[in-house]
Amino acid sequence: MRVLGIDPGLTRCGWGVVEGRPGARPTALGVGVIRTLPELDLELRLLELHTAVTALLREHRPDVVAVERVFTQNNKGTGHATAQAAGVAALAAAQADRPVAWHTPSEVKAAISGNGRADKEQVTLMVTRVLGLSEAPKPADAADALALAVCHAWRGPAQQRLRSAALAGGIGAPVVQRTLPRWQGAAAR
Repeated sequence: MRVLGIDPGLTRCGWGVVEGRPGARPTALGVGVIRTLPELDLELRLLELHTAVTALLREHRPDVVAVERVFTQNNKGTGHATAQAAGVAALAAAQADRPVAWHTPSEVKAAISGNGRADKEQVTLMVTRVLGLSEAPKPADAADALALAVCHAWRGPAQQRLRSAALAGGIGAPVVQRTLPRWQGAAAR
C-alpha cells in the first residue's frame, strides 16, 4: 500500500510517502515540506497548498492519504490555520478520488514509537530507524508526515477490516428514523 502522509500546516505542511504493509518494514519514497508565505492573503496560501498537494497526488499516486486529525487546545489561531490546511489536503485527495484516513497525534506517536506521548525528537528518531534512513528528515513536519504514513500503512488495513465487520454486524449502521412532518411556521396553526 502506498500512503501519502500529510502533517497539515499553513506555513509549513509536511508530506511523506511510504510503501508498506502491516508487519513489514516500510520504504520511504519521498518527503518534504510545502511552504506558503505568511504575508500572502489566506485564500492564496490555501490555493498554493492545494496546488502542491494535487501535484504530489499526481506524482506519487498513493492508495490513501493519511492526514493528522487537528485538535485545538491553546492556540486557536494556529489551530484554525492547521484545520484549514487539513481540509485543503482532504479536498485535494477527494478530487483525486483517493480515500482520506484521519489519525490523531497520539495514535501516530504510539504506532511509530510505542509511546502516545513521545516528543518530536523521539518521533523523528523512530521514523529514521523504522524507514532505515541515513539521516533524519528535517524539519520535524516532514518527519511527522512520514510517521503518519507509516502509522496508516501498519494500522489502516486492520482499522478498515474492523470498520467493515462492525457495519456488517449492524454496529454503526445508519439508523432508519421516522420522518416527522416539516415545521410550517406559526402561521400554519
